[in-house]
This record gives sequence, structure tokens and C-alpha cells, in this order.
Amino acid sequence: MPLPSAETARIAATNAQLLQLQAVSGTPAQRSPRQRETVAEARRELRNLTDAFLREHAERLYDEVTDGRTSYLRLDMVCERVATLVPGLTPTREQVEAEQRRAPDDKEGLDIDQSILLSHFLRSATSGPHLLEAMRRPTERALHLLPQFEQTGVVTLDSVRVECHNGAAHLTMQREDCLNAEDDEQVRDMETAVDLALLASQVRVGVIRGGVMTHSKYAGRRVFSSGINLKSLHAGRISLVGFLLGREMGYIAKMIHGLTGERDWAWDGVVAQKPWLAAVDSFAIGGGAQLMLACDRVIAERDAYFSLPAAQEGIIPGAGNLRLGRVTGGRLSRQVILAGRRVAASEPEGGLLFDKIVAPEEMDEAIKAEVALLDSPAVFANRRMLNLADEPQESLRRYLAEFAIEQARRLYSEDVLNKVTRFSAGAGRS
Repeated sequence: MPLPSAETARIAATNAQLLQLQAVSGTPAQRSPRQRETVAEARRELRNLTDAFLREHAERLYDEVTDGRTSYLRLDMVCERVATLVPGLTPTREQVEAEQRRAPDDKEGLDIDQSILLSHFLRSATSGPHLLEAMRRPTERALHLLPQFEQTGVVTLDSVRVECHNGAAHLTMQREDCLNAEDDEQVRDMETAVDLALLASQVRVGVIRGGVMTHSKYAGRRVFSSGINLKSLHAGRISLVGFLLGREMGYIAKMIHGLTGERDWAWDGVVAQKPWLAAVDSFAIGGGAQLMLACDRVIAERDAYFSLPAAQEGIIPGAGNLRLGRVTGGRLSRQVILAGRRVAASEPEGGLLFDKIVAPEEMDEAIKAEVALLDSPAVFANRRMLNLADEPQESLRRYLAEFAIEQARRLYSEDVLNKVTRFSAGAGRS
């Protein structure tokens, strides 16, 4: 059944009117208060039309852009095809790329428009699981690099180095200048690295650790991760599709639930899953803490700590809200997420987050021992069943459907935009 032409025409016409208003009033930063309100009202009208259209036709639209769910498209390609099929329903690739180059207070808020679309797709029990599966397929980049990795055991990306030793793929995050703070580039590199570890036949266990830093405060020390790159966030260079959603549905989901492929539903089909070990030096903050929660075992040096300061930053810590309470219980998770509590490896509650705590000089030997512990066929099977029990795909899908909207709205909320000026004027974590 074709999409209703009258509704799509109305969306296209409303979008054309909005674009005309934007063209005559300049960028958001150039507009007068009256012009801002006029443009905002026009955008609200378009979003209301979009939301109403998707409530009725999201599944039909998704089937149209994925050829009846026979094509497995990543988030950016889904958005691009929708923008072509129904002009105005979501921004075009060119609009998104132009928006990415603007400061946060000079953006139109196109992330919100994308979030409305993707949230509706994820809410659907038909399109949502298909989209999750599409995002867990190996990337073309990883498939291209796989022969090299299988032959040499080493692949060096800009922000991650992957080395295979004795059946373990060691993923070393190496953004030395910014304490392994994540941005869109590092997310792409991490997904490639995770894909390689899951695809390579000689790899049985994945290990994630931070490299040695050149940052002045931690020069010569290893750091796991300082979370999202605040300089990039406050410069407007953190994307909803590539980072905030793509990270959760891409390499994090692949670590927990494995890669998907053509034979997943056969009785003897094997989803590429492997156990993961996090080796935490110094700290796991924000996105680093979220990454830690995706691992099966965690070891830490005795002075390390765990922190999820997203509420202080004004945003939502990915799927940390979904996973932290499962690990620590509801009360402690609220203390961490809502009140900014740090949990040191050395305190009693640290035992809920870290499986083993060692002296810094003992980390290398502890990693070898943990790899040996995880390198067992029974571990492979049981960790899969544990993850299915802890985080059913249905739960993840429902969470991400709401997360898409809430996180996009947070990016353009007044309190987050106010932080931009303060961050730009002073020092901040990078």
C-alpha cells in the first residue's frame, strides 16, 4: 500500500515554508527574538505533522526504505532514504552535515527531527528489531581490514590499536591528548575494532584498556576513559545518529549481544559473541563507565574509580540508566547518576562494579589470568544466556526508543546550551 500522498504533500509544503522562513531570517544566532519564535512555531507545526504521520505509517515507511525489510541499513542511511522518499519528514544528509559545522546555539535542532523518526521506528515491534539487527551487522570497514588482522594480528586505527595475543584481542584506546574522551571518530574506530575481535577466528576473548597518556595531568600513566569529549559536545560536533544512538546500537550492543548475520535464526546458527574484559586504569568516567558495564569481567587498579556525571553535564548516560541498577541496585545507581557520586574501587561498593582490584604493577598479570578464566566454551554459552536474561532485546529496544527523543531534547535544552558558554570561557574535560 503506498504512503498517503495528501499527507506527504502537506509535510513537504510545511517544510518548504519553514525553509523559506529560515532563509530570510538568517541563522538562529542572527535572528531577533520575534524571528526565533516565528521559526520555532513553524518547526513545531512540522514536527507535529511528522509525529502524527509516523504514528500511523512508521512501519509502512520503514518497509518502503528497507525493501520490505530485506535491506539492512544503518541509522544514517535509513534517515537519508526517508528524507528522499518523504521530503521534510527528516533532514537531508546535506542539512545534517551543515548543521554539524555550527555551534550549538546556532543550530536548528535537526537532531530532534531525526530522533522523532528513529524513535517511531524503534517503538515498532516490527521495524525496531530489524533496525537493531541492522546496526549489529559488521561494518564494511571491518570486513575490509579483517584479512590483514587475521594475517598479522595487528590493526592500528587513529584512536584504537587492536592486537591479538594467545587468543585475546587487546583493544587499546589511544587518544593520549584527551584521556580517551570519545567523539564520533573514536566511536567509528571502536566499532571497527570490536567487529574485528568478533569476526577473527583466532580471537576468543576481547580485552579493552586505555593506553599511556601524554595529557599533562596524567602523562606516563594509563587511563581507561574520561567519557564523552566535552569540547566536541560543546562545539556541537557530537552527533545523535553517529554517536549518541550509533554507539549504543553499534559497538556497545555488539559487545553484549554479538554480531548478526544471515544465519542467526537457523537452529545451528551462531551469533558471533565473545566474552569481554575491561582493564580499568585511573578511572572510567561517563562513556568509559558505560563501556565497563558492557563487559563480562572488570579488573581495576586499586586507585581507580567509576563515575557517570551525565546529570551534571545535562545529558543522559546512554544505556547506563538501563544497566547500572542491574549491577549495583536502584539506590546506588541513583546516587551515581542523579547525584554524581563517584565509586572508588577501594570502597565496599566498589565490589559491585569491579571483580578484581590489584596494584598498578600487577595489572598485566591480572589481565592474563582473567583472559584464561574467560577462555572457555562454557563461558561463551553462559554469558550469552546471562545477557539475554539481563537485557532482552525487547527491553533494549523500548529503552532506546525513548532515549532517542529524551537525549535529543537534552542537547537543545536551555541548561545544556548555557554550559557551552561557561565551558568555552574556562577549562573543561576533553
